[in-house]
Amino acid sequence: MPKIDLIKLRCLDPARQRTFYTDILGMDDRGDGAVTYGAAEAGIKFENSVHSYQPSSRDTYWKVALAVPNIELAYEQLTAKGVEVGVPRQFQDVGYLTHFQDPEGFTIELIEHWFKGNRPATQYDTSRLGGGACLNLLTLRTSDIAPIREECLAWGMAPLSVQDVKGYGFTLHFFAFTDDTPPNPDLTAVENREWLYQRPYTVLEIQEVHEAGEMVLPDMAAAGYAGTEFTSMPQPFRNAQLLISGKTL
Repeated sequence: MPKIDLIKLRCLDPARQRTFYTDILGMDDRGDGAVTYGAAEAGIKFENSVHSYQPSSRDTYWKVALAVPNIELAYEQLTAKGVEVGVPRQFQDVGYLTHFQDPEGFTIELIEHWFKGNRPATQYDTSRLGGGACLNLLTLRTSDIAPIREECLAWGMAPLSVQDVKGYGFTLHFFAFTDDTPPNPDLTAVENREWLYQRPYTVLEIQEVHEAGEMVLPDMAAAGYAGTEFTSMPQPFRNAQLLISGKTL
C-alpha cells in the first residue's frame, strides 16, 4: 500500500534542523537524509536555501503535527530543553494541542491522542517525547477542497474525518492510505477525532480556507515547503500545485 513517505522543507541550515529534530524531538536518521520516528510514518528532509523561511497564512504549507499519548509530558520535556512551547489547551472539539516552532520558524503542532481529561491510565515510555511521538499529520492549505478530494480518492486514499472549525473560517479534511475505518461512518462525528490522532502513520490534513483567495505555492528555489512524495505511486506527488488549482501534476 502507498504511504506518505517524504516531506521536503528548504531552509538556511539543514544540519541544524536535523540536529533539532533528532536531539530535541527524538527522531532518527533513516539513512536517506531524512529524519523520522518510524517506517510507517513520513520522513522530513531538509534542503538548502539561500533565504530564510517567512511563513504566511496564504502558504500552501501550514505545519506538521506530532501526536503523543501525554501532551503535558511533551510540554515539560521541550521546555526543559529550552524550546518555547505554548501551554497545551483543548481547542474546541478539535483536539488537545499546542504549537511551537523549530529553529528556522516552521510550525510544529503537538496534539494528544485524547481530548483533555480523556487520557486513560496506560503505560508509555517516559523517555520518549510525550511518551512516544508519531508524525501524525502533514497539513497543507487550499481554497477549494473539491479537486483535492477527487484526486486523493483517485490515488486510493481514504477520507477519515471532516472538522468544521467554527469561528475560524476553515474546515479540516483528513485523508490517508489505509484500510482503517473511523469508529463512526459519519466523518464529521467528533468521536472520530481522538481515533484519528492515534493512527500510527502520517495522515494528509487539508485546511480548506473559506473566502481566502488562491493559496501561494513558494518558488521552488525559495525557503519553505518543497513538496511531498508518496511511495508505490505511478506518479509521486512532488509538489502542491494540485492544492492550488486542481490541475493534474
